[in-house]
Amino acid sequence: MLRGLFITGTDTNVGKTTAAATVMLRYRNLQSLKYWKPIQTGIEVDDDTRTVRELANCVDSELHLSGIRLRNPVAPYLAAELSGRRITVADALAPVEKQPESARWVVEGAGGVLVPINESELMIDLMVALGLPVLVVSRASLGTINHTMLTLETIRRRKLEPAGVVMVGQRNAANRSAIEKFGSVTVIGEIPHFEPLTAESLGPWATAEFDREGALERYFK
Repeated sequence: MLRGLFITGTDTNVGKTTAAATVMLRYRNLQSLKYWKPIQTGIEVDDDTRTVRELANCVDSELHLSGIRLRNPVAPYLAAELSGRRITVADALAPVEKQPESARWVVEGAGGVLVPINESELMIDLMVALGLPVLVVSRASLGTINHTMLTLETIRRRKLEPAGVVMVGQRNAANRSAIEKFGSVTVIGEIPHFEPLTAESLGPWATAEFDREGALERYFK
């Protein structure tokens, strides 16, 4: 349906939105990129689309604003229940049913791959429906090897392509090496914790340091 990347994480608040903004900054000159968040919960306190707009200095044409927007910062199925509704993968896909083939997408999931959307569908089901290669965002700290390996295993079990891993936090060479070796995957980049995290701090780093080998370029051609 779409061409580009799906960005998932090993956990909530792991850095998916920062990674999405980084990809936009790094590759927007290659193609007409468009960021999209199909499902956003806790919209009253957190808006990832707005964050990407600010961090990547996005213009309106680089953002797809339509999607499921729910109050309460909890898993999608629960946020929907609290809102008195039920959401489905089909609902999430509806806003992109008729999009130009020229666009290249940076799609950000909600939570991790096995987060429930409803009683019978998970985030991985949305990922399968879109069919995009998957960029996994993980922490650099202790525990990341197990979480990243489980995420990669789930992605491969559902016949999706892992595009690579992005690690967030203080660099840990041992964890990076283990993920690449045991996960049979490339760590595309290691995003540091910026203080403060702004367009001015992230932008120069993203264009100069992120994915220096251009491993993700082929997904946007």
